[in-house]
Amino acid sequence: MAISGAVWGGHRGYGSLALTGRGHATDRAVMLGLMGHEPERVDIELIDTWLQAAGMVGRLPLMGHHAVAFNARQHIHFHQDRTLPAHPNGMRLLALDAAGAVLADETRFSIGGGFTVTEETLRAGQSATGTAWPHPYRSAAELLAMCHEHSCTIAQLAMGNELALRNESEVFAQLDRIRDAMVACMDRGLNAQGVLPGGLGVRRRARGMHEALTQRAGVAGPLWELDWVNAFAVAVNEENAAGARVVTAPTNGAAGIVPAVLRYFESFCAGALPHHNRDFLLTATAIGSLYKENASISGAEVGCQGEVGVASSMAAAGLAAVLGGSNEQIENAAEIAMEHNLGLTCDPVGGLVQVPCIERNAMGAVKAINAAHLALAGDGQHLVSLDKVIQTMKQTGADMHAKYKETSLGGLAVNVVAC
Repeated sequence: MAISGAVWGGHRGYGSLALTGRGHATDRAVMLGLMGHEPERVDIELIDTWLQAAGMVGRLPLMGHHAVAFNARQHIHFHQDRTLPAHPNGMRLLALDAAGAVLADETRFSIGGGFTVTEETLRAGQSATGTAWPHPYRSAAELLAMCHEHSCTIAQLAMGNELALRNESEVFAQLDRIRDAMVACMDRGLNAQGVLPGGLGVRRRARGMHEALTQRAGVAGPLWELDWVNAFAVAVNEENAAGARVVTAPTNGAAGIVPAVLRYFESFCAGALPHHNRDFLLTATAIGSLYKENASISGAEVGCQGEVGVASSMAAAGLAAVLGGSNEQIENAAEIAMEHNLGLTCDPVGGLVQVPCIERNAMGAVKAINAAHLALAGDGQHLVSLDKVIQTMKQTGADMHAKYKETSLGGLAVNVVAC
């Protein structure tokens, strides 16, 4: 397609994506994507330079090659009064040639965790991937039954499914890469200082928390370990708020919980070995997939119970697994964590992923740890199943007023002055 001399027709966001788009840096992400940058490899230190350069010359290097006329104010639109019927997080991307003829026109929906799909995919169901999984399951009950049938752990079953896509060494390498990216993000956050962007004037706290804990080395007091967990989670989500690189687990807004709980295990639990990190992540992934398939991991769709709640459930399951829990105890840990996040609203002040999101990740991590320990104190038998909790979470999200689902139109977002 010859596009030299073409203009970018525009990005148009709708619903929740429009209402919190600028606060979530959707406009910046769209521009970087058009430039050809990918989240895993983009040099985050150069992002501002690239965007400023594009703004100054009024041209954007499409996929790094062909420059097209581009003006963010003219070509990125947030339709805050309109929602597309298929999903509250909708976006339309339109490209025109110099004469105004349409070159490309596509509507996609952001369903959480970095996943975007077409309306056709939404209608077909998220699981319609075409992959022939060796161990297909659609519910926690099926997952447990399959593990019992094969005499394996949840992590081992999840690994078997991963092997349908790539070989063992590749799976291990990717798991290790995810873990290392989580730790790298955390370490950056623990050492960064200053004020977060966006206009709220929120000061970074993770570095101060880290320094205070380091000075207390050898003088552990009550809640010593949880103080570290708080610092770990806050560090990651301050990095997210600053537009740095995080691992969606399952989303950016909830990115601090799984890493914080994993590092809690590595730092404070006896017998922690490197291969346990893989079991932790595989178990957490298996649990997260149940929410994605049967409910939602989108704050715009079900509120923050679908982000922080799911992350807490995933982390609780992962921790229970590496602490030696049975499959039933792991399922119980995941259930406990979500049960006590039901109804959690998504009401970011100013549309920014800062207040209450950063502290909420610390709370979610602590809940995950407690849920794992509660489950391990029992034998895995419990009244409320994980499947019932997932079903309840979905129903609660459907009943929740739209203003509490990532729109910044209710809750703290309207009761705290965002200036």
